[in-house]
Amino acid sequence: MLVKEKIGNLELFAINNRNIDYVLLDWYETNKRILHKKTVLGRELSMKFLNENPQLGVGDIVYEDDFGLIAVDINECDAIVIRPRSMHEVAAVCYEIGNKHLPLFYQDDEILVAFEEPLFQLLTSSGYAVEKARRKLISPLKTTVAPHGSSSNCLFNRIMKLTTDPE
Repeated sequence: MLVKEKIGNLELFAINNRNIDYVLLDWYETNKRILHKKTVLGRELSMKFLNENPQLGVGDIVYEDDFGLIAVDINECDAIVIRPRSMHEVAAVCYEIGNKHLPLFYQDDEILVAFEEPLFQLLTSSGYAVEKARRKLISPLKTTVAPHGSSSNCLFNRIMKLTTDPE
């Protein structure tokens, strides 16, 4: 079966007593334009989003007929869970992880990143409240930043000024 576009999301869609089958994706597959997968019930599925970046999320419907729907679900993975204690810590940890060009996720007041042992050790030794846990990485942070600078007005210093309470 060939899928070329998202149809909607389960939260806003008239299911009308149809069966729901799921295609399970890993977090890094959610923005792939071409995928070949099997659904939970074993149906072959080819997804080819040629005109757009799909950014598929939990509950997105990719197929429907009179009897059923196929919706997306995201697999859990090992993740580093960071619970910042202040806005200053939010800025610092996001900057450090972003500086490594790793995708960040924000869910339920937690900053999440796919688990990597060296990063976990770095964050732990820097004193951040981190743990390794299984999570669905579903809410990526989207950022755009200017190139790095070496002056006192570099991006990191500007972020830190924004998060420091004036005394």
